[in-house]
Amino acid sequence: MSLTPEQERLKAAYVRARGYWTDWTEALLRFSPHFLDLYARYGGYPAAHGPLSARMCELIYVALDASSTHLFESGLRLHMALAVEHGATPAQVMEVLAMATEQGLGGTRIGVEILAEELAAAGQDVPELHAALSDRQRALQAAWRERFGDWPHHAEVLLRLDPDYFALVLELSAFADPEDRLTETDRALLRLALDACFTGLNPPALRDGIRRAIRIGVAWPAILQVLQMTAHLGVHACALGGPALTGIVEQNQS
Repeated sequence: MSLTPEQERLKAAYVRARGYWTDWTEALLRFSPHFLDLYARYGGYPAAHGPLSARMCELIYVALDASSTHLFESGLRLHMALAVEHGATPAQVMEVLAMATEQGLGGTRIGVEILAEELAAAGQDVPELHAALSDRQRALQAAWRERFGDWPHHAEVLLRLDPDYFALVLELSAFADPEDRLTETDRALLRLALDACFTGLNPPALRDGIRRAIRIGVAWPAILQVLQMTAHLGVHACALGGPALTGIVEQNQS
């Protein structure tokens, strides 16, 4: 397709701002250049105005695209490559993927609280839920508090009902290459992205995560930028539909 001068301008501006060009952006340029312009301004706003580095933005996109609630492979490959290009190491990218794996605990965390409530409502006495903690349970509780600075109800219930599993959860939450790990600020922001992502929205964990981020000194503009960036997954409707539309149009023209 021969581009008009305006389309050439839009394409150049997009590549300059985002660092890539794909088949779906090509489809938008072809069929709806005004929407491409709008998305470029909307999608590019957080990075242009927020405090996060290009490296950190790409790691957030890695987490979002790798999330089991989204699994957008082409975006994941693109943003992993851009993250490395902007200075992330393979070990740090792997750490982000491990954090996305941890996102699977969202249902467990909510579910064990409901389980405890419903057991009580059914009149079932579960001694583990009110017995004194063992020495090992107290040590695990202390380790959680040291790591996260809080003690949410779901942690209390899970620790009491299955301390062995709780220990594995705690270990998973700390997984990282010991010599090449992300900072605690990076990890706090990545957790916010995974919990705020609309495909895996977890309001209780999101509130806990925002409290934790504030407590460790993360400035609110960084938190706001992450929350804004999670909205970008919505454009994957275009990422899937645009190339498909191109194929339909080309088939009808042949």
